[in-house]
Amino acid sequence: MPSLKDLKNRIGSVKSTQKITSAMKMVAAAKLKRAQDNAEKSRPYANKMKGIVLSLISRSNINNLKFSKTNNKKTVLLIVCSADRGLCGGFNGSIIKHTKNLTKTLKSNGKDFKFLFVGKKAYQSLRRLYEDMTIDLVSDFANPKIEFHIASSIRDQVLKLFFDNEISECYLIYTKFKSAISQNVESQKLLPVEKNNQPEGTTEKMMYDFEPNEEVILDDIIPKNIAIQIHSALLENLASEQGSRMTAMDNATRNANDMIDRLTLFYNRSRQALITKELIEIISGAEAV
Repeated sequence: MPSLKDLKNRIGSVKSTQKITSAMKMVAAAKLKRAQDNAEKSRPYANKMKGIVLSLISRSNINNLKFSKTNNKKTVLLIVCSADRGLCGGFNGSIIKHTKNLTKTLKSNGKDFKFLFVGKKAYQSLRRLYEDMTIDLVSDFANPKIEFHIASSIRDQVLKLFFDNEISECYLIYTKFKSAISQNVESQKLLPVEKNNQPEGTTEKMMYDFEPNEEVILDDIIPKNIAIQIHSALLENLASEQGSRMTAMDNATRNANDMIDRLTLFYNRSRQALITKELIEIISGAEAV
């Protein structure tokens, strides 16, 4: 049974932890508002750009597009977006689990894979298994905010690998923000472009004439679209991270409060039992005299 001093020290330790988790919750809540606004503002532009590309692809000869040509090399590039820090609940764990499941699927289909990590946590977890397959690590990308040139530099790396025939496909893995308590890990195919990726209901009824032709426009707009999709995914990922951290720190603060109540009750009972024992010993001694 722990002594009263040990219990008092433990209560003090839990209270200190509670102050830290409470402060982290408030910081995450403040960052979440800004990150959520940025993510929601980027969605219409990213979705419209994707719709334009899909619309142009549906009207063009896919075989003439340099971004649709596949090579014999069965290597897939996975851009894995995670966080640079922990203490955000199951956010990083969900991304790592999704990535492992996707690599198993690729292996079963006879494909190899390479990684480009955006964020340290997924890299630190997966590097032991796939260190030889890691191309690059991008860290501290959200300090103090996510700049568009980060997405552009990642896009340039992807296109270089694609046109050098080092990869045949590219997938972007990130967490889609829904709310502070709800985020979903998603995979988005960036390369090669395909006609059958067009969602139902996106085909426009009106027909347009393009000058120059669709293929020339696509050669110029697809690289921009890839950078925009990566930038939007990073914004979604950051909002999901802050939402998950705020929820995790809120739960940790509540759990610390419950633990303090239990330890305080146990401390008071132990102290009362000790006082009662001392009184019994005094009374017994007095009666013996």
